[in-house]
Amino acid sequence: AWQRMISGRRLDLIDPSPLDVEISDIAHGLARVARWNGQTRGAHAYSVAQHTLLVDDIACLVSPEIGPAGRLALLLHDAPEYVIGDLISPFKALLGGDYRTIEARLLTAIHRRFGVATPLSERLTKKIKDADRIAAYFEAVHLAGFSEAEALRFFGRPAGIDPSGLDLDPWAASKAERAFLKRFQEVERAVASDAAGA
Repeated sequence: AWQRMISGRRLDLIDPSPLDVEISDIAHGLARVARWNGQTRGAHAYSVAQHTLLVDDIACLVSPEIGPAGRLALLLHDAPEYVIGDLISPFKALLGGDYRTIEARLLTAIHRRFGVATPLSERLTKKIKDADRIAAYFEAVHLAGFSEAEALRFFGRPAGIDPSGLDLDPWAASKAERAFLKRFQEVERAVASDAAGA
């Protein structure tokens, strides 16, 4: 059970090896995976790659102390979706344990490939989830047709964030891929710089 990646790597879906994980494949895949099952406004699908950058922007605003290592984990929080796609939460619940097991194995391999300490601390996990939930609120209202009341019920009120400063216009896949790779490389360099200075 494997998938051939655009880089030529073959990733085993049952027992994924960190050696078969490439950031170029992740960026390429996430830029082509649609959030919200593609049910968003705009000329392009709103991709998981663009969503991830939005979550990073929000985390830097609400949790500036997250630091480069935390941001690296954040940029990879949805990375398994480059292989298994972005299933909406109700469908994930219906699928149950097998889906979660495969997703967890993929994320562990991805974390190992890029030196992210696992498991993530509860504190960092909460910061990522909080930023992710804020992003989901704004995506729901601005892109997916939710009313504000409906989005509040599902995602809670996003405190202290001005949506006018957030880029919620869906990008072409090529732009999302380039932007994701650029951000990832910037954060990876910052992690290396922190490690060298420690």
